[in-house]
Amino acid sequence: MDPLPHMAHEANGNGNGNGNGRRKKPHAVVIPYPMQGHVIPAAHLSLRLAARGFAVTFVNTESVHQRTALALGVDPLRYDVFAGARCADVRYELVGDGFPLGFDRSLNHDQFMEGVLHVLPAHVEELLRRIVVDPASTCLVADTFFVWPATLARKLGVPYVSFWTEPALIFALYYHMDLLTKHGHFKCKEPRTDTITYIPGVPAIEPHELMSYLQDTDTSSVVHRIIFKAFEEAHDADYILCNTVEELEPSTIAALRGKKPFYAVGPIFPAGFAHSVVATSMWAESDCSGWLDAQPAGSVLYISFGSYAHITKQELHEIAGGVLASGARFLWVMRPDIVSSEDPDPLPAGFAAASAGRGLVVPWCCQVEVLSHAAVGGFLTHCGWNSVLESVWAGVPMLCFPLLTDQLTNRRLVVREWRVGVPIGDRGAVFAQEVTERIDEVMSGEEGEELRQAVKKVRATLEAAAAPGGSSQRGFNDFVDELTRRCGG
Repeated sequence: MDPLPHMAHEANGNGNGNGNGRRKKPHAVVIPYPMQGHVIPAAHLSLRLAARGFAVTFVNTESVHQRTALALGVDPLRYDVFAGARCADVRYELVGDGFPLGFDRSLNHDQFMEGVLHVLPAHVEELLRRIVVDPASTCLVADTFFVWPATLARKLGVPYVSFWTEPALIFALYYHMDLLTKHGHFKCKEPRTDTITYIPGVPAIEPHELMSYLQDTDTSSVVHRIIFKAFEEAHDADYILCNTVEELEPSTIAALRGKKPFYAVGPIFPAGFAHSVVATSMWAESDCSGWLDAQPAGSVLYISFGSYAHITKQELHEIAGGVLASGARFLWVMRPDIVSSEDPDPLPAGFAAASAGRGLVVPWCCQVEVLSHAAVGGFLTHCGWNSVLESVWAGVPMLCFPLLTDQLTNRRLVVREWRVGVPIGDRGAVFAQEVTERIDEVMSGEEGEELRQAVKKVRATLEAAAAPGGSSQRGFNDFVDELTRRCGG
């Protein structure tokens, strides 16, 4: 298939002035990591920047673009994901990731990651050399997990804004991998198991609460190599922009500000939360509203394990058994590749018949719409950061089953620090009986009511931060002022 053409539409010009002495707009080139959980906040950040006077160029991979277009049932060759926001000054560009569009990036994860590490950087550099026409007015806003931004920004003569889509806690742990290694908690055959107390801004964290990649004893995988290189680059970033809230992580953010200009600007949501003008879903979304409308308030357990990580069939069957035994009504998002692209129907035999009348299983849905529905009373989640923030904003307590990477550390925030969720088990150690007990507690027990009250408090913290004069709004204003000053404003 021929490469998809780039799309260079904008409503108000390209930000490079009109030759009549008018002040140039600062130009932000925004490049999200090519996974849905990273594309979503980057797209909404782009709209925020455009609303504050930036000309924005948003760069998607051809693969993400094609999947997003096909999920909507539109022609990828003619579609611009920002078409619904054309009043904003956002250009839309595409870059190849080195693989054919038909290549299964989920089934062949490690091969895809090798391409992200070794092939994508050259394609991005070629694109940037074309679109960065005035380095003095341009900044590069790239996902922290990329392995090239600081190096490429220096080559082009532009500042590098490292966009971190996860909590500050996780940034701090990755940023200080050298300390974890020095103290014997990482990069050794038998890591220490005692409490970690020496990370600046992190009073104490247990080794089992670290991200999965920092718990691995084999650190030679392609993802480890990406993380190591990405955080070398992050040490050379000019600014860090983080999708978190200062009041939720004050000591961690204060310590990071001692290292870099660090702006907490979360939560980054669509302007209307449940209704986005930008298409970011890589799966066709089922409309669940009719089914939810027919359910009593607070009675439905929403289940989803996100857009990226996989679960084993054994784990899935234990969770399914727990859901059935609980008797709870449920809406379960069963991503077609949740176990594997080669096993599209992994639920236990008889599950559909046993749950008839009280459960709905769909391949994908609009999560923010579902969480916002009055019928939803709990969220069984993998604890991806977007899901955590969305659940809190919607006032829904969580049952936590982290699968990979940051999700284990996010669970610590949800369960231990904010007390807005409960654990249901760990990888390889999740059992139907415990799942049932936890569902009953959250959906109808006293603990569920306590969790709901706690969620309200954390939601109020998010709302206050995002409101005019709130910490995230002030942080974003400071960031915009600094970038506008630096980029010729």
